[in-house]
Amino acid sequence: MRKFLIALFTLVPALAIGQTAPGVYPDKIVVGQAAVFSGPAAQLGIQMRNGIRAYFDHVNATGGVHGRKLELVTEDDQYEAKVAPLATKKLIEEHKVFGLIGYVGTPTGVAHLPVLTQAKVPLVGMFTGAEALRVPLNRYVFHVRASYYDETEKIVEQVVSTGGKKIAVFYQNDAYGEAGRKGTELALERRKMKIHSTGTVERNTVAVEAAAKAIHASQPDAVVMVGAYAACAAFVRAMQKQGSGATFYNVSFVGSKALADALGKDGVGVAISQVVPFPWATGVPVVKEYQQLAKKSGFVDYNFSALEGFLTAKVMVEGLKRAGKNLTREGFVDTMEKMNDVDLGGFFVSYSPKNHTGSKFVDLTIIGRDGKFLR
Repeated sequence: MRKFLIALFTLVPALAIGQTAPGVYPDKIVVGQAAVFSGPAAQLGIQMRNGIRAYFDHVNATGGVHGRKLELVTEDDQYEAKVAPLATKKLIEEHKVFGLIGYVGTPTGVAHLPVLTQAKVPLVGMFTGAEALRVPLNRYVFHVRASYYDETEKIVEQVVSTGGKKIAVFYQNDAYGEAGRKGTELALERRKMKIHSTGTVERNTVAVEAAAKAIHASQPDAVVMVGAYAACAAFVRAMQKQGSGATFYNVSFVGSKALADALGKDGVGVAISQVVPFPWATGVPVVKEYQQLAKKSGFVDYNFSALEGFLTAKVMVEGLKRAGKNLTREGFVDTMEKMNDVDLGGFFVSYSPKNHTGSKFVDLTIIGRDGKFLR
């Protein structure tokens, strides 16, 4: 009998010895991030992770969440849809994470979604504004940023208000690019206008010559760009080389700092819509907090992508705190759906059982001299 009891206890799962859910231990909560950490879009995932880590480091230094430290594990999905499902599966099955955070990209997001949904694992914050990841509502996905439809509406409003009439779209030939193209189309239709011309680029490439030639030939007033920073930088240069006088607008996913770095002196005047506050506006409480904590963690290269990661981490931690010590995935989701009009420090998010949008905040910035951003 004694041998039987010893054998039984060795087989008892962690849930029976203090673990209330997968990834939840007496001393820690394991959270996973699958994003792009290699290739031409790597800075998007890296900066998102830096922001998450800056806030997690602070939470851990001040005692954790209900006494549990936060542990972030990451997997590189290479910004490739075929790689994405395996990355999420590994986080859930091998790393046994409690939840997921800070995913990056539309085509990869679409591929990740079935895996996490089937496993019923909550995901907070996707670095994408695509409608395909928002409609229909997914119980397990909570967005922190505004949608691409919100961003392109703001861009079109700006172009039209300054006298622009011919608006072209340069976009990545996938679900992300199509989301931005569609958003621009809808914004123009509301003004009884149409997209003037289009050109595409394949994901993870910078083969933009054909698109630049076609769009330049139409002599647009402005070009809405929906791609990653390497391709968008190559496109701007190709257009400038042809003598284009168009103004260039990017949606936020481009990676603002990475785009400014890639363009150098050629970036002056390029505009980018933003879904988080200005990372240098320390009059905004959450920006001041971000700068202070990022500096403590060694991430002094302040930028929009890292601030988005920081805000995403704040949202998740707020949910974890409110969910209580006896943490479960379903309990966390239920708690998140009750977080209405939560002030993160001048940036507000709201959720309900019928709305996981989070925020509709959109701002416009331009790249100034020396790669500095202006509002």
